[in-house]
Amino acid sequence: MTHYSKKNITYPFTAIIGQEAMKLGLILNVIDPKIGGVLVFGEKGTGKSTAVRAIANLLPEIDVVKECPFHCNPRDQGSLCENCRTKINDGETLLIGKDKMRVVDLPVSATEDRVVGSLDIEEAIQHGKKKFDLGVLAQANRGILYVDEINLLDDHIVDLLLDSAAMGVNTVEREGISFSHPAQFILVGTMNPEEGELRPQLLDRFGFSVDIKGIKDPEKRIAIVKRRGAFEADPHGFLHEYHDAEMELSDRIVTARNMLPRVTIDDELLLINAKIAIALEVDGHRGDLTLMKGARAMAAFEGHEQVEKEDIRKVVEMVFLHRLKSLPFETTKKFNMDKVNAIIDETE
Repeated sequence: MTHYSKKNITYPFTAIIGQEAMKLGLILNVIDPKIGGVLVFGEKGTGKSTAVRAIANLLPEIDVVKECPFHCNPRDQGSLCENCRTKINDGETLLIGKDKMRVVDLPVSATEDRVVGSLDIEEAIQHGKKKFDLGVLAQANRGILYVDEINLLDDHIVDLLLDSAAMGVNTVEREGISFSHPAQFILVGTMNPEEGELRPQLLDRFGFSVDIKGIKDPEKRIAIVKRRGAFEADPHGFLHEYHDAEMELSDRIVTARNMLPRVTIDDELLLINAKIAIALEVDGHRGDLTLMKGARAMAAFEGHEQVEKEDIRKVVEMVFLHRLKSLPFETTKKFNMDKVNAIIDETE
């Protein structure tokens, strides 16, 4: 169910014109956060941050432990922070509240302490208590972490982000004292390849990537300007206009989330996945695994419990675009969809 705050009115997701691949990538990641996030290649002013904030606004409120700074999930004791686990071990009952999924921004200038948080060593030594200052990873737990120009971050910081995204836990160690908390988030990064690349090892750890550009159709550009103008002139009226479309998409996403555990993929389609990865000369097996997850999420979004060839076709470019080997001086990668379609369509 969509909720709007008077203080922070968000442009509706369903009002965004174009950028269909980016929107689909975000939708599938909120259906299955284990896909591994989205890396968006492209120029500024193409609706990236608008789409990220809008997708979060589509999602229903989540159950959280009241007054827990990490937004712990009270129904998943395996992912509680140390403070919440201590309360349970002491026989206390965790109070449950509701909150919206958060979108947390990470600035390019962020230091390691700003990302992972910090421990107050003096407090721990003098009083025997762990005092932890929250970092971005803690704030983003069970939400979306948005990093604009991720290629300009220090590689070490990007490693920390990707490690936490993969493990779902952030551990800070200082002077023999450690503190752990859940860090389960959907990572959305943006970058302009002309301003510097990410190492292939880091690229591979993103689930999806999309390459977006400004829309060249004059009529669509006019529509974008008019919609944005209408939103700025009367935000509440504009939201009301898109309320039904927002509710419909929100319900579809929630239904897909609930269906996902029941979605199956047969060996024939797994074989197609493997053949595609081999034909594209992709290193390792992470792409195969991500293609399976993406196809299952796509099937759930389309409302069927068995993955079909079309589900693979719709997500395959997002899975493999950033995993293709680059040629020297190549700033944009070309995805050979004809080759992929031939593999998907070939008969036994």
